[in-house]
Amino acid sequence: MPAVDNGKSRTITARVVYTQQIQELRDAVVAMSSMVDKAIVRSIDALKTQDVQLAREVIAADRAINQLRWQTEERSLLVIATQAPMAGDLRTIAAIIQIVTELERMGDHAAGNARIVVQTATEPLLKPLVDLPRMGDLARAMLSDSITAFIEGDADRARAIVDQDDAVDNLYNQIYRELLTYMMADPTTINRATHLLWAAHNLERIADRVTNICERVVFAVTGALEEIAVSTY
Repeated sequence: MPAVDNGKSRTITARVVYTQQIQELRDAVVAMSSMVDKAIVRSIDALKTQDVQLAREVIAADRAINQLRWQTEERSLLVIATQAPMAGDLRTIAAIIQIVTELERMGDHAAGNARIVVQTATEPLLKPLVDLPRMGDLARAMLSDSITAFIEGDADRARAIVDQDDAVDNLYNQIYRELLTYMMADPTTINRATHLLWAAHNLERIADRVTNICERVVFAVTGALEEIAVSTY
């Protein structure tokens, strides 16, 4: 019977563990993006219907997003410290740390919109919300595409997503002008209009953070740190 090469066996086992650790970090990004997407859509639903209970659920769920961010960052640093990854793997882990930070901030923006619902629940909506949900849909589509680009290692797709941010900015400008018109015509609408403007700004910032994710995808794939989008706001 041939002797077992314990050294080789240990090397293979260590490589399997390392590969699994990297995959778990990537899976965490996907899971966290799903949580953030849910937070965005539920916060918009709460805004449209002034559903305070739903808004409170979004706020409470934000704690889980925050926790997953910290767990993923800690695990990423542990892999760097114990496995000494090189080249592409190191860039991927560095990108993951930044991506989960951006996702956590997006969750904050969604929770911020939920808090607006709680704060303004006693007042009727200024107007039916149309463009604001459209902003949310665009931002969510951008987020989904950016995570797909990350998982597939597609730098070209990541660069292309950034162009979609212009549509979000255009909607924000449109909402801003419309709400300003309301406030100028009737000063009693200022409080409600201002809160809606804050909500729109939160969605605009979510889209901006997606572009930051896209920059990290390009870095992970190519090794180049590129500023591929500059926000107007």
